[in-house]
Amino acid sequence: MVSSTHLVIADDHPLFRDALRQAVASVLTSAKIDEAGSFDELTALLEQDSGVDMVLLDLSMPGIRGFSGLIYLRAQYPAIPVVIVSASDDGSTIRRSLDFGASGFIPKRFGVDTLRNAIVKVMDGDVWVPPDTDLSSAADPDMARLRDRLVTLTPQQVRVLMMLSEGLLNKQIAYELGVSEATIKAHVSAILQKLGVESRTQAVIAAAKIAGDQWRQDTPAPQ
Repeated sequence: MVSSTHLVIADDHPLFRDALRQAVASVLTSAKIDEAGSFDELTALLEQDSGVDMVLLDLSMPGIRGFSGLIYLRAQYPAIPVVIVSASDDGSTIRRSLDFGASGFIPKRFGVDTLRNAIVKVMDGDVWVPPDTDLSSAADPDMARLRDRLVTLTPQQVRVLMMLSEGLLNKQIAYELGVSEATIKAHVSAILQKLGVESRTQAVIAAAKIAGDQWRQDTPAPQ
């Protein structure tokens, strides 16, 4: 492994971040390892240095709605491998993670040795999932079509959809993202068109479907 390897561990549990850091450091002894406890912290790190070699991402952390963080990272930073490290490790979650572009999936229940082996595999360009994972179950064609629509969203549109799911108004989203309300309205219109829906509520419901119970669905406020 090269000495300049740079990884980011994104998880909101400090103890698990520390365990993951030790696992990574035992394999990549001279790697630079940054940590993020929220999705905002992660994006701030990547904006400062997009030369990151890998992101280890938890599916459940502040600022993320299910697979929204993964979708955003794959859209904004397609060259950076993202490995999901999650306590939710059923076959459907693992398959959807891969469908959305993850380079691997490591269940949190696994020990340090497995973490090390998985990280080495992904750094070598392979995709790693638990050996006991069953990815053969038939895919839902409606879900597949919805997934294909979601991945057409731009990074900013993904962020807007995440905020719609939190029930924020256009003016609140505009304030958070530092853009005009007209820009947000344009993003919302594009999101509805890309998802093939007619309202903000339908967009949030569509996003909730693809993420299961991990993308919290709040009722969007009327505009």
